[in-house]
Amino acid sequence: MSTQKPLVLVTGGAGYIGSNTTLQLLDAGYDVVVVDNLSRGHRAAVDPERLREVDLLDTDGLYRVLTERPVAAVIHFAAFIAVGESMKTPEIYFRNNLAGTLSLLTAMVRAGVKNIVFSSTAAVYGMPDVSPIPESAAKRPVNAYGETKLMVETMLDWFDRIHHLRGICLRYFNASGADPLCRAGESHEPETHLIPLMFEAIRSGKPMTLFGEDYPTPDGTCIRDYIHVSDLARAHIVAVESLLAGGPSNRYNVGTGTGYSVMEVVAAVEHVTGSPVPYSFGPRRDGDPPSLVADSSRLQGELGWKPVDSDLPRIVDTAWRWFNRDR
Repeated sequence: MSTQKPLVLVTGGAGYIGSNTTLQLLDAGYDVVVVDNLSRGHRAAVDPERLREVDLLDTDGLYRVLTERPVAAVIHFAAFIAVGESMKTPEIYFRNNLAGTLSLLTAMVRAGVKNIVFSSTAAVYGMPDVSPIPESAAKRPVNAYGETKLMVETMLDWFDRIHHLRGICLRYFNASGADPLCRAGESHEPETHLIPLMFEAIRSGKPMTLFGEDYPTPDGTCIRDYIHVSDLARAHIVAVESLLAGGPSNRYNVGTGTGYSVMEVVAAVEHVTGSPVPYSFGPRRDGDPPSLVADSSRLQGELGWKPVDSDLPRIVDTAWRWFNRDR
């Protein structure tokens, strides 16, 4: 007879990666409660019975949610994520990403919740010296977004040392694709991710801007490690399971080890959709490294995770089906 797995609290669970991870947790038999203030998430992405509308900076509100029922672990997605925005208004990134996380950790300590999986970023590495990037690479963020994530990682180290709050940080690259059953996908407002922006350009006929064509890469455009959101969700779940089994705090890269340039993504989108992508080139964005590709061998070796959905055609196909779901 099957038994209900523990309760996991997902912050930012009304957002893109959070909603996909919530679905996979439920599929795997976990109970889930979602905390989201809906400033950038979507009410429709969450079962209303599971949603708690609480701002991350409301420590008392978070404490109340954490003590409604016993919470085994927290998966923390609630963050602002746009590199360009972080270089224009860093203050909102430090307030939400850093102060918000401090509020969450304070509530967890008060509630006695000892396990957290933190959605970090490859942006902590800045301009890496080697590729694929190992976890041991130097941490030199070149944008405010990456700096906030690195500061949270440091904060987690101290909470582990002092409060025995164990945390696994997952540093990942370009989340992409949609739930294969078309239950969840990207719906950012405004959209900043490359693949849905290409779809929008195809639909509208208005050229999108590709930022930079003079990077030191084979075709002059940025190279990124695109990981399917379903693979990313599974990585967060295996990290939770490691902590629940008594595993230690740790840091892992999540990626495929294969990078694709912006122009290679254009070609994949055109192949899947059968339509040309209207675009023009603009200047580089501040804080954009030329290449970010993950070495995820530690995650694969230690926790048994493997990417199974992250080949580029599948990423684009699932994203395209999600984009056209209501059309």
